Amino acid sequence: MAESPKFLLDRVSYTYEDGVQALCDVTLRIYPNQIAAIFGPAGGGKSTLLRLLNRLNDLMPGRRLEGRVLLDGEDIYVAGVDVHALRRRVGMVFATPVPLPMSIRQNLTYGPKLAGVRHRARLDELVERCLQAAALWDEVQDRLDEPAGALSGGQQQRLCLARTLALEPEVILLDEPTSGLDPISTAKVEASLQELKQRYTIVVVPHSVQQAARVADHAVFLLQGELIEEGPGGQLFTKPHDRRTEDYITGRFG
Repeated sequence: MAESPKFLLDRVSYTYEDGVQALCDVTLRIYPNQIAAIFGPAGGGKSTLLRLLNRLNDLMPGRRLEGRVLLDGEDIYVAGVDVHALRRRVGMVFATPVPLPMSIRQNLTYGPKLAGVRHRARLDELVERCLQAAALWDEVQDRLDEPAGALSGGQQQRLCLARTLALEPEVILLDEPTSGLDPISTAKVEASLQELKQRYTIVVVPHSVQQAARVADHAVFLLQGELIEEGPGGQLFTKPHDRRTEDYITGRFG
């Protein structure tokens, strides 16, 4: 029996208030416990697609969505969907880390406390587990009560990843999560993703073709809002079927 997709985008088109069409008739399946890397030149619709998966684009006025976005077979855009519950299931990590103006520990416990978790031992276990998963525990375990703003940029990004994990999502969305990081921090984040996919579905917009090739189990090439080609990462980056994909990954444009 074929595995069911975690997300299914069914003929999705998306247009902004100014009439710019960001996505055009995109059909895409994203499967559990894989890293799906969505890549392509700027303005191709990558971030728009990512934000559709947990309805962050709801805040945009005048938008128009056509088609369906299904999570575990349920349309997340039908009336009555609990958007807050959806965003707990589908967490987001942005390109620029924004730690909360509080301690490292409080950054991780803030969300769970709002969700009703109060037991100290449970919170302590959550803090350690999420920092371990984000490859940050060894660097901060003796500094948990220090301000999160004192961390380096790479550490702050991994803290934001840990903070997302603390809400125990099913899917993690990452929008160019290493674009401002040094190579060592980038390697740590990428290594974390390989571990995390054992427990989560991961959708990432990488900051370069090279990163897409390194992390993708499934790669998706978007160009001007159109899904040009998709396939296993190892195949798409070595033997693409579409000439436009080959031209982009070899640097002929973009």
